Amino acid sequence: MKLKSVTLHQVSIPLVTPFETSFMRETEKDCYLVEAVFDTPQGEITGWGESVAMISPLYSSEYVAAGIDVTRRWLAPLLFDVENLTAETVGWHLRHVIGHPMAKSALEMAVIEAQLKLNNQSFKDYLGGVVDSVPSGVSVGIQDSVEETVKVIGGYLEEGYARIKLKIKPGKDIAPVAAVRKAFGDDFGFQVDANAAYTLVDAAHLRRLDDYGLLLIEQPLGEADIRQHAELAKLMDTPMCLDESIVSAEAAADAIMLGATSVINIKPGRVGGFIEAKKIHDLAAAHGVAVWHGGMVETGLGRAANAALASLPGFTLPGDISGSNRFFHEDITEEIVMYDGKVDVPTGVGFGVSIDPAKLERFCTESVEILPGQ
Repeated sequence: MKLKSVTLHQVSIPLVTPFETSFMRETEKDCYLVEAVFDTPQGEITGWGESVAMISPLYSSEYVAAGIDVTRRWLAPLLFDVENLTAETVGWHLRHVIGHPMAKSALEMAVIEAQLKLNNQSFKDYLGGVVDSVPSGVSVGIQDSVEETVKVIGGYLEEGYARIKLKIKPGKDIAPVAAVRKAFGDDFGFQVDANAAYTLVDAAHLRRLDDYGLLLIEQPLGEADIRQHAELAKLMDTPMCLDESIVSAEAAADAIMLGATSVINIKPGRVGGFIEAKKIHDLAAAHGVAVWHGGMVETGLGRAANAALASLPGFTLPGDISGSNRFFHEDITEEIVMYDGKVDVPTGVGFGVSIDPAKLERFCTESVEILPGQ
């Protein structure tokens, strides 16, 4: 395949309710989509990708405007020069550009879909997925009060979600967790995500979470604090899970060898793409480390691709692959539906969903076309 053009569509989609983490509060989903057109032996084929970078550099150093800029100036031009571009070689062609894994992942995703369309193949089959549906967990943001937290989680349990993840931060951690367990008991999967809001000084405080039978605690310490996570893991009974620290298969190997994690949250955008994400899955499986699929409030495009990756055998814990209606009144693709605590893995060619042109036009705030030689 030969890359012919790239168009970056920045979109802003209203959320059903605000989503608050330890570092920010979102009321819209701001991201950009990659529309890449390729010349192939079968004629022009279009592949779509989605960047999970946020509007501000608070989860990672990447953000929407920077992703658009580096793609326009550096990443797309490098791929325009490739005569026979494949999904498996995107990372290699972009290797000299330091960082920007989310921008690279979005481009790789578009190449993957075009290649799948060329080969009349689904993403699940390409990856080697083994199940037709994946258990659906839901991520609950920080609420204004303990009472509101209990109310919101009660609603998701009634909807049938297979697992609840609650965002926490200092001052909003023990009390809401205790209240949820008191209200609903211990017979549902419950975990917490700190998004690096604590330090090792907080170890004694975090150990209080051991009383509540949590599946795991996700990324309590800083991204670079792998050794500190290993120390904290020795002090806590709750399994330690890493998210922000896992930026590559190499980082995952280091964390496993140091005893810093017994569970890994895999997010393709964070590690540079689905090819690298599968490497982490395979590595973790070889070492007996559980993995689950994280979420970044993706549109239906990213959500469909995530479901395919989560159909691999090593994904033994429910992930953040919820129904579209968890976040959006209207999605930009066909709605991803959660039923009986699970989401079906799309089986259509490509990612199995399509971008709705009318909705793209409605939610798009800016489009940037990139052509060879610009």
